[in-house]
Amino acid sequence: MKLLHRRRFLHLTAGAATLPAGSYVAWAQAYPSRPVHWVVGFAPGGGYDTVARLMGQWLQERLGQPFVIENRPGAGTNIATEAVVRAPPDGYTLLLIGSTNAINATFYQKLNFNFIRDIAPVASITRQPQVMLGSPSLPANTIPEFIAYAKANPGKVNMASPGIGAISHLAGELFKLMAGVNLQNVPFAGNGPALTALLGGQVEISFASLPSAIEFIRTGKVKGLGVTGAMRSDALPDVPSIGEFVPGYEVTSWYGVGAPKGTSPEVIDTLNKEISAGLTDPKLEARLADLGGTVFVLPPADLGKFIAEDTEKWAKVLREANIKR
Repeated sequence: MKLLHRRRFLHLTAGAATLPAGSYVAWAQAYPSRPVHWVVGFAPGGGYDTVARLMGQWLQERLGQPFVIENRPGAGTNIATEAVVRAPPDGYTLLLIGSTNAINATFYQKLNFNFIRDIAPVASITRQPQVMLGSPSLPANTIPEFIAYAKANPGKVNMASPGIGAISHLAGELFKLMAGVNLQNVPFAGNGPALTALLGGQVEISFASLPSAIEFIRTGKVKGLGVTGAMRSDALPDVPSIGEFVPGYEVTSWYGVGAPKGTSPEVIDTLNKEISAGLTDPKLEARLADLGGTVFVLPPADLGKFIAEDTEKWAKVLREANIKR
């Protein structure tokens, strides 16, 4: 009898020894068993932070552990990204990822990490278009009218952007390339100052995030010339998609979740399953819609392919527009 127990014990311990360390931990105890830190590369209150807090609350309720939002702004999200790259790959440090990470891979010439190599894709959350705005005094009310106006005044039309390399700036640069117009970029320190300049007539157009501009469009303080998504936005159904006039044009900012490379597939699968479930919840979906976003559901492998494609897309725009950090 003792021999039988000993053989069974040796069999179990031998089997456990052959498991990878991450799998053994997942097998030995349920995830998560303690608070999870979710690092956000922007200050509280912005789009990235809001999305993380909404989804973090959902995950906390579903998984029974706090999801602590940790804001680490600076260097265009690179400080936050590097902190997560250096963190243990145990599922207890996550990163709110998005379009900025895909842009930074080319925009910044020297980084201490490789985003695609060092961050494992976990789950996508939402996509959100930008919107092309015209000042009240702009002598054009549609995209075709604006293109004609810009071609008649090459280099004389000013375009406000919330900083060089921001997705709103690159949305404008892609429009320039695809519409064949020459616009003068005027960078500002964020969406707010850029919109103030537009409202004051200091610049003729601007590309901005939908949440920051939607009330100005609804109240007629600025002209909504076009949204940058592939289709019209439900939040602004009367504003056409730019792609209706410039075939193939599309820009959407996106949000998702990443983890340090080497995080176990079991942990990633758990997070992806619960986040995807959250995106089918009517209340959470409505909250994301209020931000001008639509749910964006991908399994980890497909999210990885999407990130690679988005990174290459912005690398091409940065090269053709000769934009460098």
